[in-house]
Amino acid sequence: MESKPDGGPAVSNSPSGSLTSQELAAIEDEEVLNKMLDNTEDFEQRRKIRAALRDLLKKKRDKREQERGSRQQDLRQQGLSKGGTAGGFVSVGRASMNQQPPTNKASGQPSPSASTPFNRTAGSKASPAADTTPTSPSSAAPNVKNVKQMLLDWCRAKTEPYEGVHIQNFSSSWGDGIAFCALVHRFFPDAFEYSILNPYAPRENFQLAFDTAERLAGCPPLLDADDLVRMKEPDWKCVYTYIQEFYRCLVEKGLVKTKKRT
Repeated sequence: MESKPDGGPAVSNSPSGSLTSQELAAIEDEEVLNKMLDNTEDFEQRRKIRAALRDLLKKKRDKREQERGSRQQDLRQQGLSKGGTAGGFVSVGRASMNQQPPTNKASGQPSPSASTPFNRTAGSKASPAADTTPTSPSSAAPNVKNVKQMLLDWCRAKTEPYEGVHIQNFSSSWGDGIAFCALVHRFFPDAFEYSILNPYAPRENFQLAFDTAERLAGCPPLLDADDLVRMKEPDWKCVYTYIQEFYRCLVEKGLVKTKKRT
């Protein structure tokens, strides 16, 4: 049985179904690609799906930036026609393109954490379908280092479609709150609009992620947004503990499936 998503070729519902890169590139439904990524175990096919998903998200970002530029140009022209100045700045959305990153007071240069423009997924509609994680960190051998690495790999895999989120550890990778939002958004894509998040507003990002996780996943707010923004980097033990609890809540709700130990 095959289904045909809007704007794309027929997609096989069978796990063994395999599409070429060209066929995947023709799929314009982000949710379809996310479901395929969750349901595919073949490494090569997953690589192709991830590439197609990245290309689709880039197309959406480019289109959004083009539309934003057109709106700003129209507003500037309207200002000129009313006697305004062409230099007037029009802010569009929270993540304004003209927003300046925080600077290092000593050198006057942008801080390293803010030197890269904000490139995130545009309104990503990741599938809320049950995760098919092969093993649960809690069911692995009682080696703390192994459990920690497994949970880190899980976080990295779940946020992989979100360009700009690069989880390497349980500390600095979570500093602006965007990684928390991406992880929560992956399982609850309708909870908030991801594309308007501002990487230079970490407190708001922390609060949004924690409130959403508590409301929809039943995850207790073990972290405090105000405490996190006062730290140079989040304490990895605190972040690790919180992610463990979030994972456990997802398992209880059936959003993450784990293999039983034999």
